[in-house]
Amino acid sequence: MDFALTDEQELLLESVREFCDRYFTEDVVKEMYETHSMPQEIAEAYRDAGFGLMGIPEEYGGIPADKVTLGLMIEELYRCSGCMHILYQNSLSMFDIMEFGTEQQKQDAVDHYMETGWPIASLSISEPGAGSDNRSMTCVAKKQADGTYRLNGQKTWVTMGAVLPYTIVVAKDEDASRENGKMSLWYIKMDTPGVSTAPLHKIGQQCIPFCEVYLDDVVVTEEDRMGEPGEGFMMLMKNFEVERAFIVAEQVGLAQAALEDAAKYANQRIAFGKPISKLQMIQEKLCDMEVAVQNTRNMLYKTLWKLDNGESVQLDSALLKRYGCSECFKVADQALSIYGGLGYTQEVRIGRIWADLRGNMFGGGTHEVMAYIAGRQVSKKYAD
Repeated sequence: MDFALTDEQELLLESVREFCDRYFTEDVVKEMYETHSMPQEIAEAYRDAGFGLMGIPEEYGGIPADKVTLGLMIEELYRCSGCMHILYQNSLSMFDIMEFGTEQQKQDAVDHYMETGWPIASLSISEPGAGSDNRSMTCVAKKQADGTYRLNGQKTWVTMGAVLPYTIVVAKDEDASRENGKMSLWYIKMDTPGVSTAPLHKIGQQCIPFCEVYLDDVVVTEEDRMGEPGEGFMMLMKNFEVERAFIVAEQVGLAQAALEDAAKYANQRIAFGKPISKLQMIQEKLCDMEVAVQNTRNMLYKTLWKLDNGESVQLDSALLKRYGCSECFKVADQALSIYGGLGYTQEVRIGRIWADLRGNMFGGGTHEVMAYIAGRQVSKKYAD
């Protein structure tokens, strides 16, 4: 095992640190959380630095990058910014478009990103009655006599759904019944007649707006389809394994920031005539926090390494998501305890990180569903 970074990776991480130092000052981040948005200047600077093109195919103007390098970049981006912003999450829809979209959809997505600094599409997957239980989806696309399709249904927890010009919708083909497992992906413009949104208000991740998306007799054509008919959900599941790893990279970055803040505070805070870092209970917390971050980081890069080498990560990604998101949240929770009452105010960022990390235990598959996925794989692994 070689844990050394390449010269290129070292330079990339240094660039990320310089970017965050310049654009993510604490005053800017607080304003982002108050306005539920991110300055256009940051999106454009991220684009100009090339970070948003990492992992995009070179023929579309992207920058080749392996999954380990992308994970390193994501972890450092969130550690140094100290907040759950939208920058890297926006690349996820771009990856879906590059893998499943038509040539026109791919080129439009790149052109839009280069022009605006923002991705072209959100992802509309979950429904109020169908999150992890995808078979309970009722959003359906029915073919009409004229060859068009009419799309009806409701999607929820759609990140940036009311902001971006398109959304990628997964809908059942023809029949909304639970027995029907055939689903397709549709690439829908948000100003299409019949598309509307309603905001949802979160307790964390305040600068990443999300919403509900309503689809009422939305007319789409074969040109709006992504990928093969009936294969939509399975296509998304393929990319979910990568998404889960990158979510954990965000978690590790923010957990590392929380750990660093708590350790510094423990060295400065005087109680009973000495820094609280000298107290055994505080030392135990810091020890457990360091173990959690290191263990999660090791699991993360092993999973990304396996992805880069073409190995299956069905088990690894589920274990990583379940363990990593939970442990990183516990790190923030312990950091909050070290700060005490001060941590429960907006005077320091630890409470913000705590709330942000809790939200990622839902995204990309819940804590409980990860146990279901991993448990089946573990039983198969040791069946013989």
